[in-house]
Parts: sequence; structure tokens; C-alpha cells
Amino acid sequence: MKKLPKKYAGMLFSFYASAIMVLIVSMVLVALNAGFNHEWFGRVLRSYIITWPIAFASLLAVRPLVVKLVACSVRDE
Repeated sequence: MKKLPKKYAGMLFSFYASAIMVLIVSMVLVALNAGFNHEWFGRVLRSYIITWPIAFASLLAVRPLVVKLVACSVRDE
């Protein structure tokens, strides 16, 4: 598999992290709100399709702030 240049690491991190997190949260919230039934998977999929782009864009937007906060929170060794 061909790898992307390292300059895309932050974007890829945001892509993967948001995709995984939104899937987990969608599955849990749909189960809590509607229960596990024959419509569960479809509801999860609809929720995921709507919320993942929002989470990805949000993570891209706040990532620089989070990097600065982390840098302020740890000491150099």
C-alpha cells in the first residue's frame, strides 16, 4: 500500500479518530434511544453519515488548539 507524506499525519489522525469515535457514540446513543431492534443498524448508519463530517471538520478546526494545550500540559524531558 502506498503511504501518504508525513505532512498529512494530523489530517489522517483527525480522519481516523473522528470516524471511530462517531461510530462508537452513534451505536451507543441509538441503542439507548431506540433499543436494539431490526432498525438499529440503519439508524446507526444514518446517524453516522450525518454526524461524521461534522466531527471530522470540528476535529480539524480544534486540533491546533489541542496541540498547544497538550504542549502546555507536559514538561520537556
